[in-house]
Amino acid sequence: MLKVVIMGASGMVGGYALRSLLEDPSVERVTAIGRKPLGVSDAKLTEILHKDFANCADLATTVEGHDAVVYCLGTYTGAVTNNELRAITLDYTVEFARVLQIGCPNVSVSFLSGNGADPSGKSRVAYARYKGAAENALLEAGFPHVYLFRPAYIYPVVPRKEPTFAYRLLRWVYPAFRIVFPNLVIRADDLGRVMVDVALRGAAGHEDPVFENRDIRALASARTGSPALAQHQGADHGHDNSTERTTAL
Repeated sequence: MLKVVIMGASGMVGGYALRSLLEDPSVERVTAIGRKPLGVSDAKLTEILHKDFANCADLATTVEGHDAVVYCLGTYTGAVTNNELRAITLDYTVEFARVLQIGCPNVSVSFLSGNGADPSGKSRVAYARYKGAAENALLEAGFPHVYLFRPAYIYPVVPRKEPTFAYRLLRWVYPAFRIVFPNLVIRADDLGRVMVDVALRGAAGHEDPVFENRDIRALASARTGSPALAQHQGADHGHDNSTERTTAL
């Protein structure tokens, strides 16, 4: 029976990841760390409220004894200032990894990165540089397994208030976009489920720690037994339409 920490469970992807963890029979306990209550009640779930992710020292004992971490904490480009983007995307990740090394150094980590993340630091796009630096920090931390997920456009599944105009536009063109560019989209529920599955069970045959959007789609298809995932992406029928949360903080 596994014990798992989830960061960012109030976000869109984190919400689906939390649901997958609570439904997984191999998971005994889920510790959700966040700034505000989730409004979720489950015998497996323990919520830890933490206000300042720039200082996670108090969480060292909280994470002790856990087997895996699903890290979905993040924000949207254009929704915050550059300083806030760097703090949330990079600094919070580095600080949590530091504390995780102290309290639970042998965990497996699934990290929500992003398409175009640049570990070289040469990208002109701030978000790509910060995500790349966060990836580097996790890989260099010495955890036995680090899985880096780089989704492209994440389809919300359930209608929500989009954070920026670009996201409103993408949602509007999504029906055509997913047909023309199937490997540039992924459903939020599929992404959350795959991140959890890989954190708990690994990904046999995938030696690279990086999972690009194409890889995530392939895993989602293989692990649901559905060869028609590309056509299934974005189809709202037959899916749970419970309320999604729109921010990861």
